[in-house]
Amino acid sequence: MNAIDYLKLSPIVPVVVLDDPEHALPLADALLAGGIDIMEITLRSDAALMSIERIAKDLPDMHVGAGTVLDAQQMSRVRDAGGRFSFSPGISDELLDCAKQQAIPFIPGVATASEVMLAMRHGIAGCKLFPAAAVGGIELLKGFAGPFGAMKFCPTGGISQANMNDYLALPNVVCVGGSWIVPKQRVAESDFGAITGLCKEALGAVR
Repeated sequence: MNAIDYLKLSPIVPVVVLDDPEHALPLADALLAGGIDIMEITLRSDAALMSIERIAKDLPDMHVGAGTVLDAQQMSRVRDAGGRFSFSPGISDELLDCAKQQAIPFIPGVATASEVMLAMRHGIAGCKLFPAAAVGGIELLKGFAGPFGAMKFCPTGGISQANMNDYLALPNVVCVGGSWIVPKQRVAESDFGAITGLCKEALGAVR
């Protein structure tokens, strides 16, 4: 599968921060029960890589990858842990070269036309607009549609159930990324049933 294939798996990509790898499998099970089979575990904690490894090994039905990938070393570690793809908040030659050399599906973060053009020069077909709300959101994506008609986006940052359909209605948006369906407090309390409910509610609201 390539990056676009992963982005097309679900209209909502959960953006997950895990502080305890023991939560990894029950959380992945909860997302699957809620109808979502992709998750982005951000490299913002020491538990991230171990969590990715556990899910990749024990729950192959879940397409697990990493977010907040900042350099080639992190990207390689994600691959070694079994992560299927990498999201980054930005774009760099280092990450683009690593993804190409190691054949890792990569979704770079972009916020400007120049960054989209850089991604296109490296054969990238799907980007993460980040932080979406702060850099122009829907209006920026509408502006990108003209000169970059073939580029697809996963806007992340400031996305919620209240505005997700405004983004998903755009022809150049494949999916949205969001953390609202995986609240850290629910994870900390092991309230995974609530997370399943949030997933079902969000998917049911997609138009």
